[in-house]
Amino acid sequence: MRIERIGLTALKGARHTARERVELSPEGPVGDRVFCLLDPVRRRVLRTVENPSLVRAAARWDGGVLSVDLPAGTVEGTPTPTGEVVKADYWGRTAALEVVAGPWSRAFFEHLGREVVLARSVHPGEVVYGGAVTVLTTASMRLLSERIGHDVASARFRSTFLLDVDDQPHVEDSWVGRELRLGGAVVLVRGRVPRCAVVDLDPDGSGERDPVLNTLARYRRVRKDVNFGVDAVVVTPGVVSAGDVAELERG
Repeated sequence: MRIERIGLTALKGARHTARERVELSPEGPVGDRVFCLLDPVRRRVLRTVENPSLVRAAARWDGGVLSVDLPAGTVEGTPTPTGEVVKADYWGRTAALEVVAGPWSRAFFEHLGREVVLARSVHPGEVVYGGAVTVLTTASMRLLSERIGHDVASARFRSTFLLDVDDQPHVEDSWVGRELRLGGAVVLVRGRVPRCAVVDLDPDGSGERDPVLNTLARYRRVRKDVNFGVDAVVVTPGVVSAGDVAELERG
């Protein structure tokens, strides 16, 4: 197996973008979902499923500078800590978030039509739904594309790694409980990833929708969950590059 695609986003809910390499720390991919948008009244992290135009934003976090491309233009600067820490709801659990100052709140108010503030996770992984690392295979994507009737971009599933495998769809399900070496890092596969209606959104931010979740539900539903791909936690930190070998550890 080889790593076909690496993806992440610096801003929770923004467009998932491809990377040539990523560093996996003990907490997960460095630079992934560092920031999020917060509803200051409800004290809740914004959900993409309720704010689909979030995927029209593309965020980059490099050298302490956060750049966000929006339809109206690029907003860029250095997020300045305000010292205000908010205990916010993130899908039913409490996340500690520090509000940061900069031009993004105003820009997203104009983009979304609602008041928001930009916040940074106090602890890595605060706004990550499952495991810090997610893995999907090309075989699983091919089967889904066949069932829908056209090619489906893997980016809509926002997986950290897309692995090129042969003709066994959903082979990743069998990796649960096993260690997987990805380039210079090792992860422990934890479980299957339940999906929501966000996967119906065009990953390029066009606003178009595909019946992806309903299609998956016909053959991937287990009780209440519709599963696709697996998540994992980092066992051995390291650098992973596109094209690197991926292999299951013996044991």
